[in-house]
Amino acid sequence: MGVRRDGSVVTAGIPRAPECRVEAWRDIVAVAAGNVHAASNTGRSHTVGLRGDGTVLATGWNQDGQCDVADWTGVTFIAAGWRRTLGVDIDGFVRAVGRRQEGACDVDGWREVVAVAAGDWHSVGLRGDGTATAVGNNWRGQCDVTDWRGLTSIAAGYLSTAAVTADGRVLTTGSGVDEVRGWRDIVAISAGSHHTVGLNAHGRVHAAGDNTYRQCEVDSWEGVVAVATGSAHTLALRADGSVLATGDNTNGQCDVGDFSL
Repeated sequence: MGVRRDGSVVTAGIPRAPECRVEAWRDIVAVAAGNVHAASNTGRSHTVGLRGDGTVLATGWNQDGQCDVADWTGVTFIAAGWRRTLGVDIDGFVRAVGRRQEGACDVDGWREVVAVAAGDWHSVGLRGDGTATAVGNNWRGQCDVTDWRGLTSIAAGYLSTAAVTADGRVLTTGSGVDEVRGWRDIVAISAGSHHTVGLNAHGRVHAAGDNTYRQCEVDSWEGVVAVATGSAHTLALRADGSVLATGDNTNGQCDVGDFSL
């Protein structure tokens, strides 16, 4: 998914899939894609869009109510996970709709949050003071973030959580993320099902983890201003509005050559 400068949305993937039916969306400032659970490649995904006026749109699989966002207003940040959608409102409160098992939607007590991330079975919130909070399944310690400080960015993957600190270091907890702790000068991070991607201050991209589909082959990328991960693919936005992609392309999700701002 990509947002153009005019607020329209462009997609790559299965053209007729419900989660790709966004042609009529307008005035969009951000999008989030609900991932398919790593162990059950069912194609049951959903897409969420944040409008400039703080309202939210959603399309795709809605068995657990993850697309029930029509009454959301005043939203400033969105995230989509497996069967779940999260939103941060202007007052720092967090909303959640979708699958209630494992406790990943139990965010009612969160306050002063500025960003959220949705893993498969857990949710993470970044507070304005640079601390983090997390709820949900903690089987691999992916929710053990209470002692983190000085954070500027967070990401949640499959049984893992990662965060960037103000001095460019990466903190990790959970499964399969130890390799990224040596990264430096990182300004943004994203987590897929079994790989993690970081963007450094010089526009270069780092990747670690599973490389079965070549989703970590990003060493040659330059001039990047944003990164995103799918279950087994990696995307990057360049400053000129072009998009790079590598990894699993089974459904055409890496066919981004015609994306443009």
